[in-house]
Amino acid sequence: PLRGGARRSPSREPPSLSCAAADAVMPVWILLSSVPGLKAEDGGMEELTTEKEAEESHRQDSVNLLTFILLLTLTILTIWLFKHRRVRFLHETGLAMIYGLLVGVILRYGIPATSYHNKTPPSCSLKEGPASTLLLNVSGKFFEYTLKGEINSREIHNVEQNDMLRKVTFDPEVFFNILLPPIIFHAGYSLKKRHFFRNLGSIITYAFLGTAISCFVIGNLMYGVVKLMRVVGQLTDKFYYTDCLFFGAIISATDPVTVLAIFNELHADGDLYALLFGESVMNDAVAIVLSSSIVAYQPSGANTHMFDASAFFKSVGVFLGIFSGSFVMGAATGVVTALISFFGLHCFPLLETALFFLMSWSTFLLAEACGFTGVVAVLFCGITQAHYTYNNLSEESTKRTKQLFEVLHFLAENFIFSYMGLALFTFQNHIFSPIFIIGAFIAIFIGRAFNIYPLSFLLNLGRRHKIRGNFQHMMMFAGLRGAMAFALAIRDTATYARQMMFTTTLLIVFFTVWVFGGGTTPMLSWLHIRVGVDPDQDLQPCGDRQSKTKQESAWLFRLWYTFDHNYLKPTLTHSGPPLTSTLPSQCGPLASCLTSPQAYENHEQLRDHDSDFIRNDGDLTYTFGDTSITANGASGTALPSRASQTVLGEETGMENVSM
Repeated sequence: PLRGGARRSPSREPPSLSCAAADAVMPVWILLSSVPGLKAEDGGMEELTTEKEAEESHRQDSVNLLTFILLLTLTILTIWLFKHRRVRFLHETGLAMIYGLLVGVILRYGIPATSYHNKTPPSCSLKEGPASTLLLNVSGKFFEYTLKGEINSREIHNVEQNDMLRKVTFDPEVFFNILLPPIIFHAGYSLKKRHFFRNLGSIITYAFLGTAISCFVIGNLMYGVVKLMRVVGQLTDKFYYTDCLFFGAIISATDPVTVLAIFNELHADGDLYALLFGESVMNDAVAIVLSSSIVAYQPSGANTHMFDASAFFKSVGVFLGIFSGSFVMGAATGVVTALISFFGLHCFPLLETALFFLMSWSTFLLAEACGFTGVVAVLFCGITQAHYTYNNLSEESTKRTKQLFEVLHFLAENFIFSYMGLALFTFQNHIFSPIFIIGAFIAIFIGRAFNIYPLSFLLNLGRRHKIRGNFQHMMMFAGLRGAMAFALAIRDTATYARQMMFTTTLLIVFFTVWVFGGGTTPMLSWLHIRVGVDPDQDLQPCGDRQSKTKQESAWLFRLWYTFDHNYLKPTLTHSGPPLTSTLPSQCGPLASCLTSPQAYENHEQLRDHDSDFIRNDGDLTYTFGDTSITANGASGTALPSRASQTVLGEETGMENVSM
């Protein structure tokens, strides 16, 4: 449907009521005819009607929001029951979709369609096509009307019900500007960096090269499906090769939220978790930039949907420019926030938390306003905030920020999945094509296979710790589609091709979340993948642990680690070695100016704690005054202070301090 809301000034005199109008302006004529005897001089009646309409609209909006809140409440209560009963065959996201489906059925078929238009709308024409805003001259008075959308000709007399369904259909920008930022930021902010950076090279390969392979495999297979549909007469409108590539890009965005939740609950292998989580986080960013690049593909000449080398390289340039620009913007915002928090905001935890929240969210909007991609920017902003800003926050603010974004992530994600179920029945322009849907299912499995197995073979040639066959099968199985694919599909549903893509994407998300998400636990058992693994089982003394982390990490990270540990972290945070010990002696005054007293204090504590490590014949034990921690996990208590936690490089529940 066409989306209204944009305001633009007309370039000529507003049309009078008796002149011709566009077909898309038909709802305006309907609204005018719905008020009997409407005349320009009936000012009192007009104001009364407007007030009643505004009141009714406000009440309807309240009911719509209440419906979603009740859906989330019911989902949370059912999740609690499932966790109490240890039910793992259905994740909360799948449950939210089921409840959304039920409410969608009620709204679509349970409420009778009431028609209050008995007249046939007049047929009108306008050479310039539909306008987003229309000014009408009604007997000397000017009225402004905004285009709501196109109405199906078969339901022209059910405008009241259509309006209700349209109200529960959110503007796609709500998903991008309000619901997606906390989900993506939380993914970066809660990143378990030890396993992530140990597999950084593999994650980047799967996310960038794998997503591109999946996109082109799916796009080309779907182009064959479209050709088949045209042969058998199932294609009723235009569907270009670029549309197929766009579908390949948006459907390549994986979201194994169900699988990862079960992995986390069962404590599955840390490296497998890092590979799946890292790929899903990074390939969401790659998929959205890739889809933007495909949209920007515009060959010159009359045939705008054929291959053109110059347009192709231009799209590649757009991809690199958008991604790198978004990355720089997100990292820069995180660095600015770290510098602000470096200078004493910890004395006011409320202000500190509020500033952290606003700076993080504004990263997304700033990137979108500058023509970049907010998803990429807010992801790397979250990683930067976790690495630098988190070390400067007060103890109260660290707890607040972690819990705040965890709650926002949970609510936003479940809201989106609830809305998916609702949209299957409330969206008014679905196009169900069995051939396209079946072809899409086959294409995504083939595309996923071309992503995982060949790249894993190539990666294993250079990896010390090989990606075993059962890991590869699990990664193949865990390629679920979710919130990102849905958000990209619903962002533009104006054309026949985009409407078919949206409908198919919904069905793919339903199937993968319910079937693959529910089969995760049996698949783990069948593939003999370790569960019950202690994520800190390789805990070692600070120096040994850092050395092992550097050795096991990707070579790119090893280069970055040295520079970051010696220069960036001491400059932006109170942790790490003082700059006076890492910079050349000629830079002594500058190093002293940039090093905080707290950094010297933490460095002294580090040296004191290093002298307290005790090696026994059997287990490796850490001692901190009266507290001891054994490496085999048999005993251990919470660290006695935040300073001790910082020295170890492990914040409770978050591995985002050391590296």
